[in-house]
Amino acid sequence: MSTPTGPDWVVKLGGSLFAAPELPRWLDACSALRGAVAIVPGGGPYADCVRQAQQRWGFGDDAAHALALGAMEQYGRQLCAMRPGLTPAASPATLAAASALGLTPVWMPRGMVLADSSVAASWDVTSDSLAAWLALRLQARGLVLVKSVPIATRNQAILAETGVVDPAFPALAARLHRVELLHRSDWASLAALVGADRVAAGHAF
Repeated sequence: MSTPTGPDWVVKLGGSLFAAPELPRWLDACSALRGAVAIVPGGGPYADCVRQAQQRWGFGDDAAHALALGAMEQYGRQLCAMRPGLTPAASPATLAAASALGLTPVWMPRGMVLADSSVAASWDVTSDSLAAWLALRLQARGLVLVKSVPIATRNQAILAETGVVDPAFPALAARLHRVELLHRSDWASLAALVGADRVAAGHAF
């Protein structure tokens, strides 16, 4: 068997799931896949605090960008605290190591993102786009965005125009092998989606 190179799929759990009753179901679904997925946390109320502080005090987007990445890490550490099979991971190497152990890595984005000057310090680049950016970095087989709103189309431009994804997302999504948007009530589809993909690729759990 070849040496694991990291999670096959990236799953973004947005801040809208912060207080949703479905959140534990998603954590269980991800954990059950034993390292096949990496979780990208949204910012949730932690990021809302950053937005409010920037509006109140008027500091620049570079500072807000760094603070918002820290907000994602706060939410991510909350998720890790909710399930023992989840573990924080801040680099491709630690993501791969967690995956190889059958754990579910939860991405801590601050170091990787701040090291890449091509990632715009803008609220147009939210955790949706950062999840796509990570999937590209990991050469993942696919990306799943979990949303709390009904998904009426797969057209990324329309999704951006209606605010379902951020403005920067469509260009990044176009470079990915596969992008799936699932409603927060549809956690049961994750195992079938990732499992079927792994079998087709010749992998085993």
